[in-house]
Amino acid sequence: MGLTLNACILLLKEHHLLKSSAIQDKLNMEMTDIAYDSRKIGKHGLFFCKGDAFRSVYLTNAKENGAITYVAEKPYVEGNGMNALIVVNVQKAMAILSAAFYNYPQDDLFIIAYTGTKGKTTSSYFTKGILDGANDDHTALFSTIDRVVGPKPQQRFKSNLTTPESLDLFHDMREAVDNGMTHLVMEVSSQAYLRNRVFGLTYDVGFFLNITPDHIGVNEHPNFANYLHCKMQLLANARKCVINAETDHFDEVYAAATTTTNPDSIYLYARAGFQPKRADIDIDFRFTSNEADLITSNFTITTETAKAKQLPIAGNYQINLIGDFNESNATAAIIAAGLAGVGHDIAAKQIKNVKVPGRMESMNVPGHGRVYVDYAHNYASMKVLLNFLQREYNHPKLIVVVGSTGDKGESRRAGFAKALTEYASVAYLTTDDPGFEDPADIAKQIDSGIDHSKVTVKIELDRAQAIHDAIMASKPGDIVVVAGKGADPYQKIRGIDTPYPTDMVIVKDIAADLADK
Repeated sequence: MGLTLNACILLLKEHHLLKSSAIQDKLNMEMTDIAYDSRKIGKHGLFFCKGDAFRSVYLTNAKENGAITYVAEKPYVEGNGMNALIVVNVQKAMAILSAAFYNYPQDDLFIIAYTGTKGKTTSSYFTKGILDGANDDHTALFSTIDRVVGPKPQQRFKSNLTTPESLDLFHDMREAVDNGMTHLVMEVSSQAYLRNRVFGLTYDVGFFLNITPDHIGVNEHPNFANYLHCKMQLLANARKCVINAETDHFDEVYAAATTTTNPDSIYLYARAGFQPKRADIDIDFRFTSNEADLITSNFTITTETAKAKQLPIAGNYQINLIGDFNESNATAAIIAAGLAGVGHDIAAKQIKNVKVPGRMESMNVPGHGRVYVDYAHNYASMKVLLNFLQREYNHPKLIVVVGSTGDKGESRRAGFAKALTEYASVAYLTTDDPGFEDPADIAKQIDSGIDHSKVTVKIELDRAQAIHDAIMASKPGDIVVVAGKGADPYQKIRGIDTPYPTDMVIVKDIAADLADK
């Protein structure tokens, strides 16, 4: 991999990003390394001075480690003697130059991208599961939980961001291509557009699943309008768009898709019986819930329009997750696979075996209630989950263990309080990635919004202990919900990823201890 100074200048000018340049070397000088972390830059490297927390000493360190060129939004004296590329927006510049440095790996992948307040991870895992059956496990995955860049176990690792920095994104795409991967399924967060992590990236298929208020706060989106705007950017950068017609703000979402995409390449899906408010649109795909038990869901997809019928995906399906919301996610995945050339028979065979880490995992605990572990981490997902469990189990006693993340998503705290008031009988407020905030303060903020005449609230900041106490307080017929972390194997505490067994491991250990007594 490499990139010349001249190529950098031409690319930055093409995207109207270059303000000025100071060149110390020949224009054909090639940079053979690239980084935004001064500890990772090597000889003849291209270094990006990015982020609100950037300090000029980082540039000094990068220079000492071999960087010969830096990209920044202003000149730094620490960079004297280096080539300097001064740009309008360093995040956009990093995306454009990283893609070029790694020789545009996106061009060698069929990319399916998902955005939405909830359902991105589940839809992504379903899609990868289907495609793997058609391409012999050569589907890369960039998700909240896992990053898969090759078919071997050592080419799978845990994610630390839903959508990583652009340089890391294109690096991983290049690895995926070099490892023989042919398809990529990725989650695209609103932050990815707010921070220009996917600037310049075009997807073969872009999905808009849903939108409800989330990620609004000091360190995130300033308001809902900005959050929605960032979410809709995915549709403006997709060759084909697929939209859940039941989403809130549908008119705005659909309009965003039509700005760059011909209506013939825009597909809509919804459950059977849903009637759109607009008479000028047609639902292309519908799904109908059939019989279900406490472990699996069965549903049917029908193709309603001429362009939908071109995809051979109509028929019956089964998934190992319960809830009509998971059937909606599965429908999205089946449409995605159909647009990638996979028909009903392979899709039906593959999707029934897909397991999503941290999603609706459940088990009965001897002498106590049934426990569900789920990644539900905002009002929308918590409401859907608790509402479904209330209906499925005929209004059981719901005991919920939940916390809220620190340093971001402050609006979630009020959302959790609202969902708990609406559905829970008992709430155990605990710790969930507090970051640099005091988890006790976060718990108090959630507690302040709960109606205590409806919900008994207990605060136990040791998450494992909170799960134990909730299970022990339950009786047969009760439902215990452990929400938020899903399969996350760590707690983010004061900048450190502190190892954590995962919620389901703790639940299983408690159940095993009870079985031995």
